Amino acid sequence: MNNYYNPYPSPCSNNNLNNMYNYQSPCWNNNPSNYLDSCRQCVYLKDYGPEPYVVNIEEAANQNYNYRLALWTGTHLQLTLMSINAREDIGLEMHPDVDQFIRIEEGEGLVVMGNSRNNLWFQRNVSAGYVILIPAGTWHNLINMGCTPLKLYSIYAPPEHPHGTVEPTK
Repeated sequence: MNNYYNPYPSPCSNNNLNNMYNYQSPCWNNNPSNYLDSCRQCVYLKDYGPEPYVVNIEEAANQNYNYRLALWTGTHLQLTLMSINAREDIGLEMHPDVDQFIRIEEGEGLVVMGNSRNNLWFQRNVSAGYVILIPAGTWHNLINMGCTPLKLYSIYAPPEHPHGTVEPTK
């Protein structure tokens, strides 16, 4: 896939990509009783909303290998987890009536935003610990610029996806 945001070749070697795609999550089969010692607190990944819920969000985000998974959907707010593969992106999109908050837990990316799909004047490099705030009506995309999956969580207000959404791939 050609990435018009970054015309330079990726530093990812084919060897690194092959190893990444053969990686098995510490919480294999999404079952908290089947975890390796490297997993501190495995989270069963499903939509817990609208019931009260507490979670270690860093653990949940890092355990997710789905493109998108709704972890909590309420009436006015939704929390989703995302895993964007190396050299892939979320896709240029705009939510007319939804504000969005994204926090990067792992990986490196480039976020672009603007007032139209042809005017993406805002560009910033992001990595673990960064947050991205996207006002309703703003065109945006997040591109994984690294060699490993970009792990993040996103909060939508109001919810953007149906309760229980699980999208294994883009």
